[in-house]
Amino acid sequence: QVQLVESGGGLVQAGDSVRLSCATSGRTFSSYGLGWFRQAPGKEREFVAVSWSGGSTYYADSVKGRWTISRDDANNTVYLQMNSLKPEDTAVYYCAAILSGVVVSPRNYPYWGRGTQVTVSS
Repeated sequence: QVQLVESGGGLVQAGDSVRLSCATSGRTFSSYGLGWFRQAPGKEREFVAVSWSGGSTYYADSVKGRWTISRDDANNTVYLQMNSLKPEDTAVYYCAAILSGVVVSPRNYPYWGRGTQVTVSS
């Protein structure tokens, strides 16, 4: 199996930047796409970004141009650089791993971290 642990969240002000990290362990790390989802209170879990070994990435429209996903396969870690944060970005952010399927659907990710809270104040 694949284990994932997120870190880097916290309380920040609008306009600030945060870098989330997801440390992974398990077999065949490079075979998985590594993605970020977020879930605000009372809302559905929402796709944010995904990165595949080799450099392919895909972003939700809400974050494209503001945020960057990257991965370090040698260290089994994926990052989410979050710039120009807005109050509506407040959510629990989850790291997840996918082998195949539509990347925006959380049902296609068999492995998840516990999440890290990002709170953006105005």
